[in-house]
Amino acid sequence: MYLNNAPAGAGITRQGDKMEITKLLNAMPEKEASDLHIGANTPMHYRINGMLVDATDHPLTPDETRKNVYAIMTEEQINRFEKERELDFSYSIENIARFRVNVFMQRSNVGCAIRMIPEYVRTIAECGLPEDIVKDFCKFPKGMVLVTGATGSGKSTTLAAMVEEINKTRGCHIITVEDPIEYVHKNKKSIIDQREIHHDTYSFNNALRHVLRQDPDVILIGELRDLESIQHALVIADTGHLVLATLHTSDSIQTINRIIDVFPSHQQKQVRIQLSFVLLGVISQQLIPTVGEDAQVLATEILVATPPIKNMIRDERVHQIYSSLQTSQKMGMKTMNQSLAELYNSGVINYEAAISRSTDVEELVKLIGYPR
Repeated sequence: MYLNNAPAGAGITRQGDKMEITKLLNAMPEKEASDLHIGANTPMHYRINGMLVDATDHPLTPDETRKNVYAIMTEEQINRFEKERELDFSYSIENIARFRVNVFMQRSNVGCAIRMIPEYVRTIAECGLPEDIVKDFCKFPKGMVLVTGATGSGKSTTLAAMVEEINKTRGCHIITVEDPIEYVHKNKKSIIDQREIHHDTYSFNNALRHVLRQDPDVILIGELRDLESIQHALVIADTGHLVLATLHTSDSIQTINRIIDVFPSHQQKQVRIQLSFVLLGVISQQLIPTVGEDAQVLATEILVATPPIKNMIRDERVHQIYSSLQTSQKMGMKTMNQSLAELYNSGVINYEAAISRSTDVEELVKLIGYPR
């Protein structure tokens, strides 16, 4: 069964369509666009500094949408998409960039979101991360570091920067499991094997089930999606490996609770103990438009798993962690509100942007006062 009652690739003049969509993708670095959105009955849109802007001046018909999207897909990818109605894959334009592509169905029509992945891997400092703390995380031989935030908050960029830091400074075997592969790393001091879901392995869980037989030192998990992947991550970290992974959670406390709550109630006590042993830290992040909205800046909440934090996790006192975050800045910790206040007070973001990104506006107002 094929979409729009047409065979896969039917009616597609691939050369012409590929030139059209490639032209839009080629322009993304110059326009500083992070994403390209393609949908039926609407123009294509870029996302630039968090805002959607028209990339074309006319709506696409459903058939034009399908042709444009299929033009950058292989026949195997088209067949898999038409069977499963969801598809993630990577696409490259030489000397321009790599792209993470998600194809989906909406109202019986093809839709597509394309995220640009620059060829250059940023350093930890260039990402705007707290350099000393994040570099310290990269030095640990074992444990687990979690990078969290909403889609589009720069989690992949942060993980890539951490992998590159390890690659430059340590002789490790690094294995990444991604869906799809985003940043491509070249071996420096380390050996890096990058595995892509569907191309190199059937699933995250299948890859993680076998990863310990591949003599790894560091394992990057593109996303902890379910109980089984979280369970694998805890075991891998517990057996003497450094695990770097992402979760779609907004702060440290929600992250810890998510990991514990995904397990059945009779296992949660043991999971608390295991997590308290392996957790090294949590980096929760948001990208926020700067004043003038001509760029974006990173705001971060940093949790360092000190012995008191580990005790709170183990003793079911996770709700007390926030107070430790507020008062442990000498240890490199800070809350998201403290990060927002720093950015506002230094004139990088405006008041409205700070307030709209806070989950505790009353506390943030106390930190920064009312608008200047």
